[in-house]
Amino acid sequence: MLKKIRIVLAVLLWLGITALLLDFTGVLHGWLGWMAKIQFLPAVLALNLGIILGLVILTLVGGRLYCSIICPLGVFQDGVAHLFHKRPYRFKKELKWLRYGVLGLFILAIILGINSLVALLAPYSAWGRIVQNLFQPVYLWFNNIFAAMAERAGNYAFYNKEIWLRSLPTFIIAVVTLIVIVVMACRGGRDYCNTVCPVGTTLGLISRFAMFRPVIDTEKCKNCRKCARKCKASCLDAVNHSIDYSRCVNCFNCIDSCEFDALNYQFAWGKKKEAEAGSKADKGRRAFLTGTAIAIGSAAAKAQEKKVDGGLAAVLDKKVPKRETAITPPGSNGHKNMYSHCTGCQLCVAQCPNNVLRPSTDLEHLMQPESSYERGWCRPECTRCSQVCPTGAIRPFSKEEKSTIKIGTATIRRDLCIAENGESCGNCVRRCPSGAIQMVKDEASDIFIPSVDKERCIGCGACEFLCPTRPISAIFVEGLSEHRNV
Repeated sequence: MLKKIRIVLAVLLWLGITALLLDFTGVLHGWLGWMAKIQFLPAVLALNLGIILGLVILTLVGGRLYCSIICPLGVFQDGVAHLFHKRPYRFKKELKWLRYGVLGLFILAIILGINSLVALLAPYSAWGRIVQNLFQPVYLWFNNIFAAMAERAGNYAFYNKEIWLRSLPTFIIAVVTLIVIVVMACRGGRDYCNTVCPVGTTLGLISRFAMFRPVIDTEKCKNCRKCARKCKASCLDAVNHSIDYSRCVNCFNCIDSCEFDALNYQFAWGKKKEAEAGSKADKGRRAFLTGTAIAIGSAAAKAQEKKVDGGLAAVLDKKVPKRETAITPPGSNGHKNMYSHCTGCQLCVAQCPNNVLRPSTDLEHLMQPESSYERGWCRPECTRCSQVCPTGAIRPFSKEEKSTIKIGTATIRRDLCIAENGESCGNCVRRCPSGAIQMVKDEASDIFIPSVDKERCIGCGACEFLCPTRPISAIFVEGLSEHRNV
C-alpha cells in the first residue's frame, strides 16, 4: 500500500510540474505555481524558511520522501528504470568521495556566485532545461496543429505559437543531461541521485536520523535477497542485514518484494544504527558519463525559415546586437540579485509570451535568463515572469510598477539609421511607450534623426524590435547592471 501511495503522489506531482514548465499561456500558474516553490534549491535561494523547514522536517520524519515523490528528476529516473532496467539490482558501496566532493563543489559555487555550475547540478533546474528545450517544442508543435484545425472550424481556443531555438549551448546541455540521466537510470536506477545530485546528498545527511524508515527483522529474514534485487538505490545489503539510509529514497520496493514480512517501514529513531556496507559485499561499479560528444547539427537548424515580404525580397531575421551589459528582466533589480538567486530552471523563459527571455550564452551566467528583442519586446502590461519565478530572482511587480522600472537605455547607431539617408521613418518614435524618443533636426546635416531621452527610456525594447533596419537594428538597448525607477 505504501508503494502504491508513493507512486500515485509522485506521478501527480511530476505531471503537475512538467505541465507548469510546458505551459506558455500562464493559465496553470494559478493552480500549480506552488509546485515550483516547494522544490529544495528554489526554496533555499528564495530564503523561504517555511518550505525549507518543512522539507527538513519531512526528511527527519520519513526519510528522503522528497527525492522519491516531489523531485521531478527523481521521479523521471524511476520511470526510466522501471521501463528499461531489466537486470536485478545489487548492493554497492557508497562513493563518499564523489558524493561529498560534488556537494562541496556545489556549496562553493553558491558562495562564489558561480550560478552556472549551480544550475548545472541542481535537479529541478536540470528538469526545467530538459522540458523547456526538448519537450516544449514538441508540445508547441501539437498546439499549432490544433490551432490550425480550430481556426478552420472558426474556433480560437488555441492560438499559434512560434517554435524557435532560444540558446544553442543550453539546448546542448539539456540533451547531454537527458542522455546522462537516462543511461545512469537504465544501468543503475538511482545512481545519479546518490553520486551526483547535491540535493540528494544534503537530504541524505539528514535522512540518516529519520524517525520512520525501512527496518529488517533478522529473525524473519530468510536471506532470499529479493529485497536487494529490487533496491534501485543499491543501498540494501541483504547479506549483513543493513541499509544505508543516506542513500535510501523510500521507494518501498524492498518492502513490497519481501514475502516473509521481514521488512517494514516503522518507527526506528534511537535504535542501534545499522552498519554500512560490509567489506564482503560486491564492490559494484558506478556508471557515470563524464564526456558525451553530441552531434546535433541538424537539431540546431533555424526554427523558422526566412519570411518573404510582399513576394519582393527576403526579409532578414534580426541578429542580436553586441551589448556591453546584459539586460536582465524587470523585477530582478539588476545583475547582483538575478545572478545570486536564479537556478536557471527556464520557467520564466518557457512562460514569456513575448519571446523576450532566453538563456544566457555567457559562460559565467550560462543558462540564466536575459532579455533580447529580436523576436518581441517587453510589453508594459506583461508581468508573467515575476509571477512564476520560484526563487526571488525576479520579484513580483504590478503593471503600474513595471512602467517605471528602468532595465536599460536605448542607443542609436547613426551609421545604420535610414533617417541618415534622408528617408522618413520615425518608427521608433511612434512605438516608444514611454515617449522617450523624438525626431530632432541635426544642424550639421539638416535632416531629422531620432534622439533618445535617456532619463525617460526604460529599456523595454519596443524601438529595437520594431526598427525596420536589418539584420542589426539601428537602435538597440544597453542593459543596466542595477535597475532603478524613472
